[in-house]
Amino acid sequence: MENRSKSPREKDMRLTGKFVLPSLLALAFAAGASAQETTLRLSNWLPPSHPVVKDIMVPWAEQVAEATEGRVAVQILDAPLGPPPAHFDLVASGAADIGFSAHSYTPGRFTLTEIAELPFLTPSSEANSLALWNVWTEMLAEKNEHAGVKVLALFGHGPGHLFTTDRAVTPLSELSGAKIRVAGAITDQLVQGLGMVSVQAPSSESYELLSNGVADGIVFPYESVPFFRLDDVVKNGLRVEGGMYNVSFFFVMNQARFDSLSEADRAAIDKVSGEALVRMAGKAWDAADAAGLAALEGKVSFHDATPEEHAVIEEDAKAIYDRVAQGYAAKGVDFEAALAMFRDELGKAGQ
Repeated sequence: MENRSKSPREKDMRLTGKFVLPSLLALAFAAGASAQETTLRLSNWLPPSHPVVKDIMVPWAEQVAEATEGRVAVQILDAPLGPPPAHFDLVASGAADIGFSAHSYTPGRFTLTEIAELPFLTPSSEANSLALWNVWTEMLAEKNEHAGVKVLALFGHGPGHLFTTDRAVTPLSELSGAKIRVAGAITDQLVQGLGMVSVQAPSSESYELLSNGVADGIVFPYESVPFFRLDDVVKNGLRVEGGMYNVSFFFVMNQARFDSLSEADRAAIDKVSGEALVRMAGKAWDAADAAGLAALEGKVSFHDATPEEHAVIEEDAKAIYDRVAQGYAAKGVDFEAALAMFRDELGKAGQ
């Protein structure tokens, strides 16, 4: 075998290959890693065990990762970036990539989604949520109440009821002067119209309010009573068909952040959001309500409003419907047409 020394040029080529090839591989790896590590931060203000988190947000995050083949991850933050009423602006400003909250936490800002919060209209969370989503998509989205964000879903909880500690709930006159923790403008107007006193406070303060006698009762869906440890505090429940109220929620993403994703990833997120996410949220809340009602058995004495009591509540609710209609008129939307479509969509969802 020929034994000769390598030329300077050959030595240079070997040295070049020694350093350039690993560098190219490192660059390729970094490029691949960056393509797979887009992380969207979701600001969460509820306990991890709450159905909205464990049965809606967590499964949706998993669906996003699967639909994008791992290119996009959703990180649910351990601590919120602000209080619940601040979450729309946190997302719109880009402080959080994704967030959710109740429309009613910022009174007067979201007047059109109040249609899903009206009394007597909620047979289930799934039906209410699908009706809200379809009416919003068809008639309300163009009014741009959610400016600055990509609306991933809108949904509502199950039928809301009135619970009290010691106060009797029938006849309705027994509730006169009772202090009731409320959940926004609809319930504030409802309880005051029935002669009660509204107490505005976050749901997280419910136990302290009721156990210390600051409030005599609360409006809640079934799910929330045991979740907030009220099943040993409240004794009576007043129900009407379709619920006394509802609360609508938004689940949104910063629009610029969404637009920065690839076309494939935007399409993938759309696929697992919208109606699919709305339906999943409704089913999750209905399941939580069923479990909540079971937990209240033997602890809460329920009274279903008599026809006469229902008529009184319905008369009180007329003012609520009129106020919501005025909000629609102010934004150029036909409330009666929207309400007719909402009821029609409720019927479809129940089929």
